[in-house]
Amino acid sequence: MRALWAVVHRWVGLFLAAFLIMAGLTGAVLSWDHEIDDWLNADMLHTPGRGQLQTPLQLAQVVQAADPRVEISYMSLGLREGEAASFLVRPLMDQGTGKPHVLDYNTVFVDPVTGTITGHRDSKSLALSWRNLMPWLRHLHESLLSPTFAGSDRWGYWFMGGLALLWLADSFWALVLTLPVKRKGGALARSQKAGGKSWWSRWLPSWRIRWGAGAYKLNFDLHRAGALWIWGVIVIVAFTSFSINLYREVFYPVMSKISTTTPGPYETLKPAPFGSYIEPQIGFAEAIGIARKEAMRLGIKTEAGGIWYGGDFPFYNVSFFDPDDETGAMGMGLSNVYVSSESGEVLGSYRPWHGTGADVFVQLQLPLHSGRILGTFGRVLMSLVGVMVAMLSITGVVIWWRKRRARRGQLVAP
Repeated sequence: MRALWAVVHRWVGLFLAAFLIMAGLTGAVLSWDHEIDDWLNADMLHTPGRGQLQTPLQLAQVVQAADPRVEISYMSLGLREGEAASFLVRPLMDQGTGKPHVLDYNTVFVDPVTGTITGHRDSKSLALSWRNLMPWLRHLHESLLSPTFAGSDRWGYWFMGGLALLWLADSFWALVLTLPVKRKGGALARSQKAGGKSWWSRWLPSWRIRWGAGAYKLNFDLHRAGALWIWGVIVIVAFTSFSINLYREVFYPVMSKISTTTPGPYETLKPAPFGSYIEPQIGFAEAIGIARKEAMRLGIKTEAGGIWYGGDFPFYNVSFFDPDDETGAMGMGLSNVYVSSESGEVLGSYRPWHGTGADVFVQLQLPLHSGRILGTFGRVLMSLVGVMVAMLSITGVVIWWRKRRARRGQLVAP
């Protein structure tokens, strides 16, 4: 059986290697996405205006007046002096062609004091630039920059979610291969009585790295021992990669079958067909007012930080968070209130640490995956693990290549 697991691990590892190198290295960088983005694009994200802040709705009017081809999908609500307010936009229909206008941006940044537009970027662009480096890396990390195909933009997410599930299974196969081989015919028990090594002591060498034993042994030990030391974190990252990417298709449906969950509108309503848009019957201002009243009733202490209307679901998503620390303590600082875009009815809410045990487990997926569940230490840990995952993939390929070359040398030897 061990020989079978070795073959499975070898070929699954080779198949996953390139994807894991990419995911590991991009994940290491994305642990610090906001800080890096602020540094790269300070001219756009840091604003000079000082004084009284304009309201988000006033800034929204500036954005739409600057380009009548667009309609706002998201706006910042928690404004701060010196920090640009962000607005996501979608193209309106071109009456001449009957198709959406072609835009070279989907995000607008505005000085919240002066109302001056400080910059634009296309966070979904496949072209790489300093302006969109961090969104580009996130898009690559999550979905391999997958374009729309056959009426869906989810193909990349499904593929990466499937790879994560395969990676999770392979992590257990790899663990089995590090365990000491069982001795036949009770030899292990007899050797222990005679002062032989115990099972645990025979497993310890798998955790060690022989730094001065030559290049081949060092490469092998980095692969085996390195995987063992971070094995638990790898399992968490692999599982949460699967649960986040395949949330609607697999993870939540399975969770709702095996445990008690509290579904929200994202779980109970079906999205509109891809490419279509549900026109809202109430505006942003009314939805914000309704959500704030509901937040007060629920005891949500943070202020409204942003509002989203994508048009694929018939409701507004109003987020409440501290603008100075969006994720909050343990990565669980974001609350949502969902307001019907048709009737203004409150359709539900999302509050961290509230609900059933299964609800909290679902809420923990992103904080666990990002490491923010442990604050700054968790982010550092995830950066290190990302680099380690890339290293494990590279050393695994090197092991396979050297063994392959050795086998070929034996076949051609006289």
